[in-house]
Amino acid sequence: MNRLVAVSNRVGPVRGANLAGGLAVALVDALSESHGLWLGWSGNTVSGGAAAPKLREVGGITQALLDLDRDDFEAYYNGFANGCLWPMFHFRLDLSHYEQRYIDAYRRVNAQFAKVLHPLLRPSDLIWAHDYHLFALASELRALGTRQRIGFFLHTPFPPRDLLMTLPNHQWLIRCLFDYDLVGFQTEPDFERFRDYVVREAGGRVQGDRVLAYGREIQAGAFPVGIDAEQFAQMAESGEREPEYRKMAERLDGRTQIVGVDRLDYSKGLLRRMAAYETLLETHEDAHGCVELLQIAPISRGELDAYRDFRLELEQSAAQINGRFGRLNWTPVRYLNQALPRRTLAWLYRASKIGVVTPVRDGMNLVAKEYVAAQNPADPGVLVLSRFAGAAQQMKAALLVNPYDGFETAEALQCARMMPIEERRNRYAELMRGLVEYDAARWREQFVDRLRTTRLQAAA
Repeated sequence: MNRLVAVSNRVGPVRGANLAGGLAVALVDALSESHGLWLGWSGNTVSGGAAAPKLREVGGITQALLDLDRDDFEAYYNGFANGCLWPMFHFRLDLSHYEQRYIDAYRRVNAQFAKVLHPLLRPSDLIWAHDYHLFALASELRALGTRQRIGFFLHTPFPPRDLLMTLPNHQWLIRCLFDYDLVGFQTEPDFERFRDYVVREAGGRVQGDRVLAYGREIQAGAFPVGIDAEQFAQMAESGEREPEYRKMAERLDGRTQIVGVDRLDYSKGLLRRMAAYETLLETHEDAHGCVELLQIAPISRGELDAYRDFRLELEQSAAQINGRFGRLNWTPVRYLNQALPRRTLAWLYRASKIGVVTPVRDGMNLVAKEYVAAQNPADPGVLVLSRFAGAAQQMKAALLVNPYDGFETAEALQCARMMPIEERRNRYAELMRGLVEYDAARWREQFVDRLRTTRLQAAA
């Protein structure tokens, strides 16, 4: 069996990965099976250059943890990755800020990852790099003589060609992808936008999943990320026997809980969601005292100005709704900035008759899938989902909305409140079938199997 080597900005937990969710739960099984290696930043920064990696074995997986130079990390992570690429890839060109020193640091950090990884590799390894932090990893590995198959998966959306072309050095960024052997995207529209750039800007050719440009041929395609839906459903169902779950249900006292769980990020459409909820209360007086929006939004990248300003706006919006509509015995919006354990979230989803996932742009959004998986099949809740989340490509039985249209979103919330139980059950059954068929294991296996059989064109 080929050993799997995963590379990501951060290394996820191995023990208890199923409780952490995200990338960890999708990768740990595959890494365990092959006694794999996982390389990433340790979370520590140092002065005077990066230190040697710390190696440790956890649950049959070798973790290689790398400290990064403090100045390089600031420019690579907060500067280029999150201050430039993240907003651009989420179609927010107005928030994208580029400086040459950012991309210089980005290259240095990718080179440092490659320098650390190269001597740890075995000839038959399969290398899988993750996300927008590591566009340049394969190029740096190839420069060191790495000839193993290397795959890349982009967890964010891929931007339209005209947006991407505003980025200085956009040609270099996309050229880096052609040192990989397999490039994966979340959805077919993301893959289509990549193909459009290759053909119309890079002068390349596309033949099915074969993409040719810059004198290289790679394979590329859509590999939608899933969850372990059955395991999450069991976690949610078990919560009904817990005192904490019963307290949640008792506190609602018959009110319909609308739940939203998102990182505190402008891409998640939280301000528009608050406005849509306010429209619901304006236009449907029967909702007063009968609904409650629980918005959980853990702080993300709080050191960046755009995020600090956004947090203040969101707090003001929640306070305005409560001040305008609240009563002594009813608070329309409950707003929390703390992260909750995945098990607690599963119980919250199950106790909530409406799940609202309305990003203005998202690569996939696994909260949408977790909400559905957590539902009681006999009395399921309703998912209100943005058309601009990658998950909408697979979850057509949700109530799909345009998050830019507050009235449409408000009416979808009202529709969800009033939906008959048979329609709720039918929608749930269709959604759950898709979650089970396209789960985390299938995503992982499809990508790794394709990488294993990909021709080594990029290394030639």
